[in-house]
Amino acid sequence: MPYAPQQADVATPELDSALRGGPFHVALRAAIAARGLPLQRVQHHLTRYGVKVGVTSLSYWQQGARRPQRPESLRAVRALEEILRLPDESLIRLLAETGEQPAGRRAAARSYRSLIEASDVLRDLLAALDASPDDEPQTLGHYERVRVGARRELAGRESEHIVRAHRDGVDRFVAVHHGDPGCAPERMAVHALENCRTGRVRWHHETGVLVAELLFDTRLRAGETFLFRYAVEDGTAGVAHEYVRGSGSPGGQYALQVRFAVGALPVRCHRFTQQSPAAPRGGRQDLPVSERHRSVHLVEPRVRPGMVGIGWDWE
Repeated sequence: MPYAPQQADVATPELDSALRGGPFHVALRAAIAARGLPLQRVQHHLTRYGVKVGVTSLSYWQQGARRPQRPESLRAVRALEEILRLPDESLIRLLAETGEQPAGRRAAARSYRSLIEASDVLRDLLAALDASPDDEPQTLGHYERVRVGARRELAGRESEHIVRAHRDGVDRFVAVHHGDPGCAPERMAVHALENCRTGRVRWHHETGVLVAELLFDTRLRAGETFLFRYAVEDGTAGVAHEYVRGSGSPGGQYALQVRFAVGALPVRCHRFTQQSPAAPRGGRQDLPVSERHRSVHLVEPRVRPGMVGIGWDWE
């Protein structure tokens, strides 16, 4: 276990407020000041964690001139949480939130830890289905419709895919659904709607991750295209604040529509992008909500690796 400075915890109103509402650089500056550590000492403690960060970088981070984004820098942030005796995920969480929103309007976002745990679980679930990302057909188009229910919960979603086989013998697609915190994936249902049938379904309760085989009735040859449609019925968690779609490789067009139930219309909506779970959110753009159709949407002409989503505020 790396050495952490043995000093009494010092709580200040400024530090408490910054850890709750951010932004990251203000919280970091307040934490360093509360511990009474010069930056040279902070750097020294980081080396004991096997992390090398210059004093200049630390200074830039606490001034807001730069934000840690590289893997080594994110390791440093996690070490800083221990060195400065902060709650787990307190600084990482602030990095994952966009700095463009007022603190009172931030939607509840998944923590960095929950996303990393989910990615580890997903790898195991895919292995249980003898699936890997290399087996997936190339996505040419993906249209996703998400329903938010009367209890403001993620009621379900429907996905329509257009794919192209990159090799002979492709005969399935493995769908992934990540429910909201507190969901029960064992109570969800997967429905094959068009040109496919449901195969094996696996889930992990603690992370809310579900994977399902969508089996084609034909084996595609390399270069052949295929269109299919399926749905996931969820509705097992509490109030939803966003929907996020991640991609590990470039793809074709992606369109996301979120439709809200009668009497459950949010006060505002926005789109966002995120390069990785630990990266800050960017690309924020307000989206007009159609009161007549109770829906918002986004379109990505060409999908890039990373995450894209729609968030909303209830009040």
